[in-house]
Amino acid sequence: MASVEIINLRKSYGNVLALSDIEIEIGTGSFYTLLGPSGCGKTTLLRTIAGFHFQDAGRILVDGVEIQNKPAHKRDVGMVFQDYAVFPHLSVEANVAFGLKQRKVPAAEMSRRVAEALRIVQLDPFAQRMPHELSGGQQQRVGLARAMVINPTVLLMDEPLSNLDAKLRVDLRAELRQIQRDLGMTTVYVTHDQEEALAMSDIVCVMYNGIIQQAASPFDIYRLPTNRFVANFVGGNNFLSATHEGGRALLKSSGSVVADVAGPAGQAIVASVRPEAVRVSPGANIKDHEVSIPVRIAGISFIGREAGVHGVTEAGENLSATVRPSAEILALAKGAEATFGFQRADMLVFEDHDTGRRL
Repeated sequence: MASVEIINLRKSYGNVLALSDIEIEIGTGSFYTLLGPSGCGKTTLLRTIAGFHFQDAGRILVDGVEIQNKPAHKRDVGMVFQDYAVFPHLSVEANVAFGLKQRKVPAAEMSRRVAEALRIVQLDPFAQRMPHELSGGQQQRVGLARAMVINPTVLLMDEPLSNLDAKLRVDLRAELRQIQRDLGMTTVYVTHDQEEALAMSDIVCVMYNGIIQQAASPFDIYRLPTNRFVANFVGGNNFLSATHEGGRALLKSSGSVVADVAGPAGQAIVASVRPEAVRVSPGANIKDHEVSIPVRIAGISFIGREAGVHGVTEAGENLSATVRPSAEILALAKGAEATFGFQRADMLVFEDHDTGRRL
């Protein structure tokens, strides 16, 4: 177990700045996830920590000791890859033992540690099988056991579940998180799957264009995004045009005051509300205690425990609600009049550009 600190890390590929002055502190034993779209720099950052890439500037410290100038095999980190990276010609047991052999661990200790690692990932009955005899989820567990068995100070995981089917991905992410908690192993995890990040992490670090946009608990990332990019990337969201007048944000679609905001009057702003915070009522159903917006129904998607209701405001803006299904809601026809309502407290206001800060 170890803490990780990254200070002013920069990495470029030619004229492309992949990482821009990255500053991160990862607490001992925590599960820290790098989340963002493809090309945002998350995998570059992970592989720089691993030593597969060397930074142009900056420092990487593990438990206060600088490792940025050490080669990968001397950094004492474990790595789990997206594509499993198991050796097809070696048994499960031999795959897991590979790193220990490289470190010249005595045979008796090697046998004990391999057996324990296989027990932890629930593969001890499969020790003598070959990789082609395993499922995708089992092969990924082999990769995890091989990374853990060397007792790394830090475990790095690069989208390890992305090649698995949806149900197995959900099941295995719970197992990985439980193993990490049981071992207390400091883990840095890369994913582009926002649900995965929210479900597994102590801290979620959202990246975009090589820059950290926000690093916070899953709850704060979802409920209190620091800028418009985070609000848009993590979870569903509705964005409605607003105007800034007299220190207040007014929705263009309804004229409703939704928040008090600081800053210069007239600046371009946008308001956001999560779909699950939106109430749907057939017809005109204005309520004084909430923001009410008339819409025309554009479609309804029923997925069992919830329904997605999609409407278009008089200003031509799309607005979605996630509600508990009812016969009344499901009976709404395309083009029907309805009212979408929500509490002012559920609305956030941002500067109106890609990474506009929350006001």
